[in-house]
Amino acid sequence: MTEKGMENNKVTVIGTIVSGFTFSHAVFGEGFYLVDLLVNRLSEQADIIPLMISERLIDVTKDYQGCTMEASGQFRSYNRHEGTKNRLVLSVFVREVRFMEEFTDYTKTNQIFLDGYICKEPVYRKTPLGREIADLLVAVNRPYGKSDYIPCIAWGRNARYASGFGVGTRILIWGRVQSREYTKKVSETECEKRVAYEVSVSKLECADHAES
Repeated sequence: MTEKGMENNKVTVIGTIVSGFTFSHAVFGEGFYLVDLLVNRLSEQADIIPLMISERLIDVTKDYQGCTMEASGQFRSYNRHEGTKNRLVLSVFVREVRFMEEFTDYTKTNQIFLDGYICKEPVYRKTPLGREIADLLVAVNRPYGKSDYIPCIAWGRNARYASGFGVGTRILIWGRVQSREYTKKVSETECEKRVAYEVSVSKLECADHAES
């Protein structure tokens, strides 16, 4: 991958491994596995973030549950076919790992930077308590004509600012990766709990303005 291709999508997470490895897929004989990382927030909450990791980067036959690890890479998406529908699946594609004995600076446990394009009209709304929210879908280019589609959520002034962006606007986003539980109605009588992953935006800029 080119250096430029890596610079527009950078994520670093530090947390505790809370699952074993499950096989995802293989590319040219290289196996990729999913493992869950529990990442603490400054509040009492935590996010459980799926990592996509190569068997060449770590021994996937070992049990690392309870170990503290720093993982760096990119936040990626792919479409998984479920019956007649496609479902957007997100994970951190890991390029580097480092095990840590201890960690105390929780302000640095979860950081992401994206440089991409608005690919769907932003959805702006207010909560019953009057808090402003904007949902964004950002396309981040990868080499070889591929793109990752990353759901982002902005709050307050950022939400109001983002609500004015049109499709095709290039934006820069800084924030954190977060997990969120929701209930999906799968039939008239059945609902199931699912987990969504998104970027919680702490800062954003319109790249066109930043460069002018």
